[in-house]
Amino acid sequence: MDQVRPRQPADIDACVRALAHVHAHDGYPADWPADPGGWLTPDRRTGAWVAVLDGRAVGHVALSEPGEGDLAAALRGAGPTAVVGRLFVDPAARGRGLGARLVERAVREARERGAHPVLDVLPGDRAAIALYERLGWRRIGTGEQEWGPGRKVTVHCYAAPAAGPLPGPLPGPLAGPLPGLAGPPNAMAPGRGHDQGPTA
Repeated sequence: MDQVRPRQPADIDACVRALAHVHAHDGYPADWPADPGGWLTPDRRTGAWVAVLDGRAVGHVALSEPGEGDLAAALRGAGPTAVVGRLFVDPAARGRGLGARLVERAVREARERGAHPVLDVLPGDRAAIALYERLGWRRIGTGEQEWGPGRKVTVHCYAAPAAGPLPGPLPGPLAGPLPGLAGPPNAMAPGRGHDQGPTA
C-alpha cells in the first residue's frame, strides 16, 4: 500500500537513503550535500511530504517561500508564490505515479496558503519537463541561476496551472531521469540550483 503524507522527523533517514539511490542512479542532486538531511529541509520551508510504500518513505517533496535568486518566482511576478522543490522518488518505487502525487500535494498546500506554485528545471531534464507539462504546468521563461561563485546554469521556469482540479494520474511510468526543478540551492555551495529530482 502506498500513500503521500506529511514528513515526520523519523522519515529523514529513509529519505536520505532514497536520495542516495537517486544520486547513484540519476546524478541528482548534482553535488552530493555534506548534510543530506539538512539539505532536505531548505530555509523558508513551509511543508514537506513523503511518498510511503510498504511503510517506508521512498519519495519526497518540499514547499518553500521564495528567496533571493528564485528565478521562477521573480518571473511570475504577480502575487505571492511558493517554490516546489526537493522532489525525488527512489528508482525502485517508480511507475506508481508517486511523483505526480507528491507534486499535487505541494500544489494543494501552496494554494491553501494563497500562493501560486512555481519551480525551475534544467533544460535537459526531459522526463521532469514531461511530468510537469502533463500536470498542466506552463513554462513562463528561461534564465540563468548562480549555483556558486563563477557557476551559472540555464533553467526553464514553470508555474502551476490555475486553481482547479489537476489532471488525473499519469498513464504509466516516465522514462529517464528527472533531476531539476525549483529554486533553493542544489548543492552545498552558495547560490541557486535545480531542486527536482527523478520521479515517476
